Amino acid sequence: MTAELVLAVPALLLLILLITQFAIWAHATHIAQAAASQALSAARVQGASSADGQAEASAALAQLGSGPLKNPHALVNRGPEQSTVEITGKAAPVVPFLDLPVRGRAVGPSERFVVPGGNG
Repeated sequence: MTAELVLAVPALLLLILLITQFAIWAHATHIAQAAASQALSAARVQGASSADGQAEASAALAQLGSGPLKNPHALVNRGPEQSTVEITGKAAPVVPFLDLPVRGRAVGPSERFVVPGGNG
């Protein structure tokens, strides 16, 4: 019975750590996705720029906390037709040597004024 316990306890602890790691990764992914959505909302409005989206992404990441999402990086691109925001980073490590990447992406049309009856 002692030998079984010696083998079962470390396996159980590893399983608990893996479940915790997955939960932290999922939470970090949700944070990245929420920040990307907020940055897209700021970048796609008429008269906005990529810098506006970048500032909103930084503010959202600061507001949502840096706990589970480590080293976040935001890339905002506002084109005439489409705006894109991508947030990347790493999940906070619980299990040693397990480095999980995190990615949040939001894409939407850029708002622009169109003259009624005009050609776009």
